[in-house]
Amino acid sequence: LQQAIFPALAATFGIGIGNSGVLIGLMVAAAVISFSTFLAYLAWSRLTYTVGAEDIRVESGIVSRTARSVPYERIQDVSLEQKLLPRLFGLVSVKFETGAGGGDDLTLTYLTSEAGERLRQLVRERREEAEADQSAPVAGEEPEPRAAEERAEALFAMGPRRLLIFGLFEFSLAVFAVLGGLLQYAETFLDIEVWDVDFWRDLAAEQGGWILELGLYAQALGAALGLGTVALIGSATGLVRTFSREWGFLLERTSRGFRRRRGLFTRTDVVMPIHRVQALRIDTQLIRYRFGWHSARFISLAQDAGSSSHVVAPFAKMEELAPIVSAAGFRLPREDAEWHRASAASRTVSLVIEALVFLAIAAFAGSLIARNAPEWTVPAVALVLGLGVLSAGATLIAWRFKRHALDADQIMVRSGFLSPDSTIATRVKLHSVEIAQGPIARRLGYATLHLGLAGGELSIPGIPLERAREVRARILETITATDFSRLESA
Repeated sequence: LQQAIFPALAATFGIGIGNSGVLIGLMVAAAVISFSTFLAYLAWSRLTYTVGAEDIRVESGIVSRTARSVPYERIQDVSLEQKLLPRLFGLVSVKFETGAGGGDDLTLTYLTSEAGERLRQLVRERREEAEADQSAPVAGEEPEPRAAEERAEALFAMGPRRLLIFGLFEFSLAVFAVLGGLLQYAETFLDIEVWDVDFWRDLAAEQGGWILELGLYAQALGAALGLGTVALIGSATGLVRTFSREWGFLLERTSRGFRRRRGLFTRTDVVMPIHRVQALRIDTQLIRYRFGWHSARFISLAQDAGSSSHVVAPFAKMEELAPIVSAAGFRLPREDAEWHRASAASRTVSLVIEALVFLAIAAFAGSLIARNAPEWTVPAVALVLGLGVLSAGATLIAWRFKRHALDADQIMVRSGFLSPDSTIATRVKLHSVEIAQGPIARRLGYATLHLGLAGGELSIPGIPLERAREVRARILETITATDFSRLESA
């Protein structure tokens, strides 16, 4: 159905909207659906999966066959996803995260909800088995359910009231972009030329006449109503997006890690093993920060909707994040943490570069306007230079809030003053430490420190070279002091 609905609509629309056209279009649509159903049946009949003793194997293909085998030790996570149409039929998509990127992950679509849950449990058990000689089940045999449900501790949840507040902060005007795209097809149904400038000029002149007759107060009232309509549509759009994405949000701590469920139309069920969490990111936005709202994400090897970070608390107070941070094995920065700023030389270089850019823009704009509208030359140049001054001020303030700190086993990076965000990483889980210097940085004695973080990126720009070497030495000391062969099996 998913593969046939759009070709069927396109065929119907292409035939025409007359009486005979509708009949022919429906016949064409029925033929398209029948043909797609036949192809889907053939593909389904040739798609098999086998749960073996050491790996899970998927074979597919009608004319040419493709076989994919993934060992259990390569599987980072097993997640379940239910989009709206499969959910109506009680079906679920099972995705095996391998940490090799979304395109290389293994996905089974679709299984029944019960079979998908049993398969996920079985893959987890096989992955954790210490005995390598356990025999594989017979192909086609239903996995055995677990004897008892694993205990879960709720860490964070969002009810309708929290979603309503969250949706109001998610103000969006995306609906106007959709309407703008639909205008491209208006010429097909309406007798107007959308891109005809004269048409819109004449329409504005006609409307402007009766608007002027209403008087100043009526015009102000109309403007207020227009702004109110935009605000209402933007708020409604944000609410719809928030409720559809975050409905039933629940984060639990289980014996296997963190389990997150959310979604109204597309329901996702993701489990993140604790040892797979590489770092923690806490961020916010300009307005919600003034009310004390933050969001928290786990950076891991697995993918979450195309992103390497898993949202574990999209809208929470800092005191609500504390149990999540602690359960993941991290610690929030202490008040007496020793924070270090970026180098003053790197701040100066940024200011000089910004000044040169704005001066170049001012010179170009001034020369261009001087030839066409000389009276606007001075205001335009003053506007550009004013923006440059504001940008320089913002750079100076931002420099004061770009900081990093080390404690016994963590590294913390913080930036932003209007909407600050922080990243906390465990030093032992970092893969590499790289000091990078350009020609200016080498001459002025500062560098950018790139930290190898699996599944994400973490860097500290513009710190003094001596400090960069000190941080590198302390991180490498932590990594080399750990005997990874003695760690518990992942």
